[in-house]
Amino acid sequence: MTVRRPGRGGAGFAGVVVAGVTAAGVLVTGCGSGGSGGAGGSDGHPADPGRVVAGAVEGLVAARSSKASTSMEMASGGTRVTIRGEGVYDFTHRTGRLKVVLPKDAAGAEEHLPITELLAPGELYMKNRGAGVPADKWVRVDTASLPDGNLVTGGVTDPMVAAELLRGAGGVTYVGEEDLAGVRVRHYRGTADIRRAASAAGPHARDSLAAAAKGFGSQKAAVPFDAYFDAQGLLRKLRQQFSYVNQGRTVAVASTTLLYGFGVPAAVRLPADRDIYAGKIES
Repeated sequence: MTVRRPGRGGAGFAGVVVAGVTAAGVLVTGCGSGGSGGAGGSDGHPADPGRVVAGAVEGLVAARSSKASTSMEMASGGTRVTIRGEGVYDFTHRTGRLKVVLPKDAAGAEEHLPITELLAPGELYMKNRGAGVPADKWVRVDTASLPDGNLVTGGVTDPMVAAELLRGAGGVTYVGEEDLAGVRVRHYRGTADIRRAASAAGPHARDSLAAAAKGFGSQKAAVPFDAYFDAQGLLRKLRQQFSYVNQGRTVAVASTTLLYGFGVPAAVRLPADRDIYAGKIES
């Protein structure tokens, strides 16, 4: 497979990360077909559920940064695998740095080295991408060129794009209060429409979500979610469930993002052009 380096609006990378996030025969690519006043009202009762969820992005931007833990569980037939990530995210500049750990092979041996991923508006950078890429080089992907807008392809759902997806939320209900790692949170549940979210998203996420809306197709554009907010209206946990068809099989993906340690240093330096790999990646 030859890797090309498109600009921010380019295309042609739909399969570039297949090898990096392929485990036990499941391909995580190729889809087939807050800031609004906190999570509670002035009387101590939960605010309007739809308003709380819609304010997720503004709340995160106000918090500036956080630590992030992610997991992506994929199920197809009787096979289930999980990809995990750990790092930091800068909500002001919409950039993040995560170390992504791929699952072990069936024999229990380590199959892949951890992949370092840098997330930026419209772009995904990966180091330790796979065979054929020099150890000191990065692979760059234009996320708007991916059939799913990189909601699942990279093994991590960009935390800010995940929050932007909540702008398309509908039928939101308040479930109740829970404890989450020692923090009291309010749990909301609903379904987000990718197409509606793309129309309402900020410019940094609009193209990626528009690509996802087209790639998933109308039947798969509804994304059930569970969102957890603290008393300040900060999104602490978000679980989103995606579904698409790959090679005739339905693949169910549950993406979970945990946000904590708000305000931590999270500066992300993107690779220089000379550090971007433009050669051939072995499958």
